[in-house]
Amino acid sequence: MLNKLLYSVLFSFLLSLVLCAVEIPLLKRLKAGQNILEYVKEHRDKSGTPTMGGLGFVLAASAVALLFCGISDRPFTVCVAVGAGYMLVGFLDDLLKKLRGKNLGLRPYQKILFQLAVAVIASVYACRSGLTFLYLPYTKYVVDIGWWMLPLGILVFLATVNSVNLTDGLDGLAGSSSAVFFGFFGALLLLQGQTAMPYLCFCLVGALAAYLIFNVSRASVFMGDTGSLALGGFAASIALFSGNALSVPFIGFVFVLSSISVIIQVIHYKRTGRRVFLMAPIHHHFQEKGHSEAKISYCYAILTAVLGLTLLLPYA
Repeated sequence: MLNKLLYSVLFSFLLSLVLCAVEIPLLKRLKAGQNILEYVKEHRDKSGTPTMGGLGFVLAASAVALLFCGISDRPFTVCVAVGAGYMLVGFLDDLLKKLRGKNLGLRPYQKILFQLAVAVIASVYACRSGLTFLYLPYTKYVVDIGWWMLPLGILVFLATVNSVNLTDGLDGLAGSSSAVFFGFFGALLLLQGQTAMPYLCFCLVGALAAYLIFNVSRASVFMGDTGSLALGGFAASIALFSGNALSVPFIGFVFVLSSISVIIQVIHYKRTGRRVFLMAPIHHHFQEKGHSEAKISYCYAILTAVLGLTLLLPYA
């Protein structure tokens, strides 16, 4: 199995490398450039950088994972379908931004309705399929929560997808953090004796590694909502169907940090008229403090790796 996993990572990397290299000039010809938010002054020179780059790595990871695992494992297949569905919604959002010529695609309520619908469907599927067990983080204990998986699954989907989406704000940030996240999540699943799901995790690692060649500072392409929504969908569905929903806030702490910083900023500003952070999500605060995008991305990836490693310790 280890050989097959290594081959899946390699093939995902190569296919993603080809797709990303092909899509960048194509996106440029289609003038699919990112409309930069005006209040992020450090990013003004990035206006026009091609977006929708998530197409390359999502298609590569999904195709290679299906090639190695087939469609016999239903939860695995549903995970791939969920990720692809989120990719399509993100693509529509990015496309509308381009057509409207401003940083506004789907309305917030439209995104939330879609996310809620998918969350409910996926959570009901988990309950009806008996995927209601939970591994307790930092232990080997497993508990079955029955239909309580329904509200938990909805929460995991909404929180994870939006948190990953918020983290996509600097060159290489969401891509590197997600690559490390899926790497350690895949390792955790392997140690738990799971079979198909690790392939999807490691295929995402390989595909993201190739994408990062084009996305590290200064980025030649952005993943857009096409990529960030898909990554959140993959993370939530893999976690839910593998029984590791409670591990997401630990391995994905940097994603949680993005959401929490926005929530704190909004609540405090509405109450006092003052800001806690110079800018939210918090990675923009660090940037305003003078830290480079590369340094912030590196620190986020290292923190994700350290936290991921701690979750593997009970299996050592």
